[in-house]
Amino acid sequence: MKWTLLVVAAALALVASVVLGPAAVPLGELLHSDIVWNLRVPRALLAFLVGGSLGVAGAGLQALVRNPLADPFLLGLSGGAGLGAVLAIALHLSGPWALPIAAFVGALAALALVYRLGLIGGAALDPRILLLGGVAVGAFAAAITTAIVSLADAVELRNAFLWLWGGLSSASWDAVLVVALYAPIPLAVLYAASRPLDLLALGEEPAGYLGADVAAVKRRVYLAASLLTAAAVAVSGVIGFVGLVVPHIARLTWGHRHRVLLPAAFIGGGALLTFADTLARTVVAPRELPVGVVTALIGVPVFAMLLRRWTIA
Repeated sequence: MKWTLLVVAAALALVASVVLGPAAVPLGELLHSDIVWNLRVPRALLAFLVGGSLGVAGAGLQALVRNPLADPFLLGLSGGAGLGAVLAIALHLSGPWALPIAAFVGALAALALVYRLGLIGGAALDPRILLLGGVAVGAFAAAITTAIVSLADAVELRNAFLWLWGGLSSASWDAVLVVALYAPIPLAVLYAASRPLDLLALGEEPAGYLGADVAAVKRRVYLAASLLTAAAVAVSGVIGFVGLVVPHIARLTWGHRHRVLLPAAFIGGGALLTFADTLARTVVAPRELPVGVVTALIGVPVFAMLLRRWTIA
């Protein structure tokens, strides 16, 4: 029953994203409308893939660092991606893929730096140092980004802020294809680590006694979740709260076993971002809100309710 409700919610979110929009398209013309097939359908699919990727990455990282407040952007990836994108905007790099590639490169640079910091003191990743290193790298990248934005002209400033708040206005079939071909590998790596992640919840030492290769698992999960997040940020900008809230809701409903939790986080994250993007396009139509604003407006109250539930429990 729970799976049925989740799948129905995801399907309704996708249908609403295709049917609703600032341009009125009669129901009888939906199947033949260029607006639907060239704009709304690829945008809906991209929102679902990005949201699902962020949900799975958040679930994996929370298990890795054993911290319920961890999310894909806590480890400096958003700062690195934002710096790359703002540099591309400031340097007037042309081409439809200039900004996504710059954001992806920035996220990879942050990933490499945080990973190197996480290895300080030994060959095994230290989750505490990962968190601290991610916060430091993110703050450093954000400071440089702010300096660049403060020196930019008005048009560049607006474009940079819109990207930093996330959005799917540049969605296309090419972007959908790229994410659809890229995402399965890190998703499969994370799903294959389901059992070791269950064991890590007991602590690294007990997990090692029970047969998990703790050091290898931590490397695989961190790299797969980070690469998944980097791709999502490259095509959508910085979209917060999906990777933080969705895994918690999935745990409350499906429990802590990652073989079930990760698919639920993917579908739930996809449904949430698709629904949020529909709101972003329609609430103030014909203008459009950054989807990151909508996910924050949804995510903050939900997370507050989750915190209240944990406090009472």
